[in-house]
Amino acid sequence: MPVRVRTAHQHTAMFVVDADAAQRMIDYSGLRVCRFGRGHRRALVVLMLMRYEDTDLGQYWEYGTNVMVNPPGSQAAGLSALQAAGAFVHHLPVDQAFTLEAGRTIWGYPKVMADFTIRAGRTFGFDVHIDGQLAVGMDFKPGLPVPAAFTSRPQVHSTYSYADGVVRETPGEMRMTGVRYRPGGVDVRLGDHPYAAELAALGLPKRALVSSSAANVDMTFGDAKEIV
Repeated sequence: MPVRVRTAHQHTAMFVVDADAAQRMIDYSGLRVCRFGRGHRRALVVLMLMRYEDTDLGQYWEYGTNVMVNPPGSQAAGLSALQAAGAFVHHLPVDQAFTLEAGRTIWGYPKVMADFTIRAGRTFGFDVHIDGQLAVGMDFKPGLPVPAAFTSRPQVHSTYSYADGVVRETPGEMRMTGVRYRPGGVDVRLGDHPYAAELAALGLPKRALVSSSAANVDMTFGDAKEIV
C-alpha cells in the first residue's frame, strides 16, 4: 500500500436527485447524504466509468454509482457542505476477478462481475450487463477542454464503503489531465437488472448537471479505515 494507478481514462456524469430517495437507497450504510438546495431536498449522485490501463491491480473496466455523503457524524447541509463530502460507493461492477477480490477484501467495495460493451468514436458510450441483464448504459457527447492548470493539481478525496456491517473510509489522491466538461451532455438508459430499478427510483434517466471526461487519471488509494 498504497495502490497506484498510473494510467486510467474516466467518464463521469453528475446528477441532482431527490435527497430522500438517495437516502433510502443507502440507508443500509448508516451514512447520511449531503443535502443542499431549498429545504435541503437535493443530493448529488455521480455515475462513473473507468478504464484502468496501468495499475497495481491490472487492466480492467469499472462502473460506479457514487452518492455524495457527509463524513460520519456530520449533520452539515448546504452547498458549502459539499466541499467536505465524500463519495459513498453503492454500485461497483468490474470485469476482472483479481480486482474484484482485491476491492472487496482490502476496501470493502461492493464489486460484482459484469460485462462491458464499449462504443468509441465522436461520442463515447458503454453498456454494463450483470448476469445477462442490462444495468445501465450511457452515451457521452464531447465536452470542452479545461486548461490543465485547473485540473492537474493533486486532489485529495475520501470514498466510503459498506460491507459485512462495517463502514470503511479510504483516502485517495488524484491528478487529472486532458479534462473536458459539458453541461448535460449524456444520455442514460436503464435496463432490467435490479441496479436499474434503484437508479430509476432516483428519477433517472434525466438531464445531467454536468458530464466530464479525463484522458488520464493518476491516483493512489491508501488502506481502508474502519469507521463503525
